[in-house]
Amino acid sequence: MAKAMSAQNRVTPSAKGLAAAAKAASGKKLPPVQEWDPPFCGDLDIQIKRDGTWIHEGGVIGRPEMVRLFASILKIEDGLYYLVTPVEKVGIQVEDVPFVAVDFDAVGDGIEQVLSFTTNVGDIAVVGDETSLRCEVDETSGEPAPYVMVRHGLEARIDRKSFYRMVDLAVEHDGQIGVWSSGVFFPLMQADA
Repeated sequence: MAKAMSAQNRVTPSAKGLAAAAKAASGKKLPPVQEWDPPFCGDLDIQIKRDGTWIHEGGVIGRPEMVRLFASILKIEDGLYYLVTPVEKVGIQVEDVPFVAVDFDAVGDGIEQVLSFTTNVGDIAVVGDETSLRCEVDETSGEPAPYVMVRHGLEARIDRKSFYRMVDLAVEHDGQIGVWSSGVFFPLMQADA
């Protein structure tokens, strides 16, 4: 069980301090945030909007490198989102999911096809056994909401243009309409829908 921090030892989270710690901890590859379990230091006024825009204290974080840096230290635990470094963890708000898949490539066809999605922060997710693809349908509007797993429980919502391109690749299999990637079939909708 984690010990509570005393008021005088508690770190006041700040975006600037978190960015500096993240920059120091990062290298060319993503930091191993899933291995870090620092103490919770409170919430930070950062929100990720549905369209992938990052907001800090009411203003848009306009520097793409800062957004990528924060995205590299993003972690999800029990449905809650945190920015973590080896020494601190701060909560942030996410409107839907943290990333947007803005493009994809399809190599091959049929069961041999491989789909790889690129996110708004530069992550690449190759869909297969360990990287899933799912599609929910809004009960009220009937609009599809497709998602791809990016890393360690963090998902990207697939943007509309990419979804429609992906639907062009869809086939029927076992009563479902969906796509193949890396030998795995991912259903998008019922064939009779």
